[in-house]
Amino acid sequence: MDFTTLRALKPSDFSDSADGYRRMRDMAGAAKDRIEQQITVAMRNANQGEAATAALKQLHELARNFHYTQAECGLVGAALDGIAYDLEAAKRKLAAAVGNAQAEKFTVHSDGSISYPSGGKEVDGKLPAGGTVTGLTDSTASAVGRQAAGFDPNPHHRRAQEYADQIADALKEATEADEKWAPKLRTLKADDDLTVSGRDWVDVKKDTGGVLDAAENYLDSVRRPPEHGTPKENAEWWKSLTHEQRADYIAVHPDSIGWMDGLPAVVRDEANRTVLAEVHGAAQVEMDAWTAKEPQHYWERYTVNPNTGEEVKQMIPTDEWTAWEEKRKELQKPLDGMEAIQSRFDNYLDESTRPYLLGFDDKKLGHVVMSVGNPDTADNVVTYVPGTGSRLSSIDGDISRAELLQDQAAITDPTHSTASVMWLGYDAPQSLLGDATDATWADHARGPLSGFLNGIDTAHGGHVNSTVLGHSYGTLVAGETMRDHPDLPVDNAILVGSPGVGVGHAKDLNIPADHVWAATAKNDLVNMAPPPAGQWAPLNPMAYWRLFNDHSVMYGNDPTSDEFGGRTFGVADGKFPLTDGLMPAHSQYWEGDSLADMAKIATGGTT
Repeated sequence: MDFTTLRALKPSDFSDSADGYRRMRDMAGAAKDRIEQQITVAMRNANQGEAATAALKQLHELARNFHYTQAECGLVGAALDGIAYDLEAAKRKLAAAVGNAQAEKFTVHSDGSISYPSGGKEVDGKLPAGGTVTGLTDSTASAVGRQAAGFDPNPHHRRAQEYADQIADALKEATEADEKWAPKLRTLKADDDLTVSGRDWVDVKKDTGGVLDAAENYLDSVRRPPEHGTPKENAEWWKSLTHEQRADYIAVHPDSIGWMDGLPAVVRDEANRTVLAEVHGAAQVEMDAWTAKEPQHYWERYTVNPNTGEEVKQMIPTDEWTAWEEKRKELQKPLDGMEAIQSRFDNYLDESTRPYLLGFDDKKLGHVVMSVGNPDTADNVVTYVPGTGSRLSSIDGDISRAELLQDQAAITDPTHSTASVMWLGYDAPQSLLGDATDATWADHARGPLSGFLNGIDTAHGGHVNSTVLGHSYGTLVAGETMRDHPDLPVDNAILVGSPGVGVGHAKDLNIPADHVWAATAKNDLVNMAPPPAGQWAPLNPMAYWRLFNDHSVMYGNDPTSDEFGGRTFGVADGKFPLTDGLMPAHSQYWEGDSLADMAKIATGGTT
């Protein structure tokens, strides 16, 4: 970057271009939303058959293309804002140096050098001569230049050298910015085809990292989000940003924006949808690469039938294929979970059941928070906390439970809207007799669940009737969270299939005891839950106490017992163990009278 170029440069041109890309981003997002929220919804309600199915498939692909355009244009806009910021800083430094030099009647040349006049005290009847200096950025050379200027009896020399060095620094900064951003911008381009593949979304993730790294100075100039902020602090930070800054933050920080409690649901949904697409793209690329390595499936073995003497050919799977298939199935599991999430966006039928992805990542077991209906505008919000065995790969069933409850709530109280949230914002235990006997999993979930529930209240902007629904180990998560956060904005608690909630009495959940509801099916094996590890030690009196104490369970008192002090509602006995899996009754709370009663409670009524 030379002097003439930087002096003529207008960083606002980059800012204007950023605005243009943001407008394109917004238009692509609006097009995606219209396809998903209006066109396909209307088609699903009005048309059936092969033609309609084919048309919907194409529309879904078009929506995903617009989503990709939205993400990439957002990144380009953020990059251009970063360039403008870096170049504006260099240009300000240049303008200050030139202005100061000219104020002292120095001449600034087109190459950035500076000429200064004679001046100082006369020597032998003459003023010390003037001269011309060039800016220096090398630390050693610059020190030598300043020293030489300091020895010169002409004071103009020293000041001219200072201004020339400032000009050189400005040119160096501008050159570094140009060299930093040029390769980043070159990577921000799509393939020359009309298919948005998993590899394209992998590139989006790489582009995000590149822009984020290069835009560090620009992002530092924007008000940073509060570190470990409360939902209220997060909301205030978001409101303080301009539209441009919000768009840039979503573009480069979708993973953190998506989990930020207190932000509007539509904002979190947009950010998490991008993370979902990126993670799914990476998983699909990995799956495609593994599928391409499929080894020989069978080897042939011939045996003789002892009864007929005929030779029989047998097809035996090879050891290599068996090992390959095991890994293929493991790779498919998270893909199944992510596709189950995406299917909700592809198949909902009206605005009241529109899904919002309020949290998503594939870390450890995977975490998903999905709302059926908008929690920011709903009259009632019920937050379902699943228990043992829940993870990304099996999320379809947990989301289905939230959908069933939302549908039943709409039937129960059609005059008020209900948003039904499935909150898997923690790592759930995966084994009944191992992990689920340890309260550590719940201990780690208390903070995240508390933050989410407070965030729902903050984003809503007014009072919302809030219900926490815990199932299985999720009741312990819900109970501990309510126990340890007295001011939690929760109106009702529903506890089904509970091994205990970490307290001995309903009042310890910090809401009125008559707003705490519990039910456990007769044939639910959770009734046989063992006591915490160590309680069966021969000299431990609690081991014998539990034999005669019919309301003591693994984590406190049974919430369905009279001693617990809450209220109960009726549920069917459920299927016998082992008739349909190990514990079929443990999963039957989302049907029949049990589902109807939970919907009544969640909508503010009683059973």
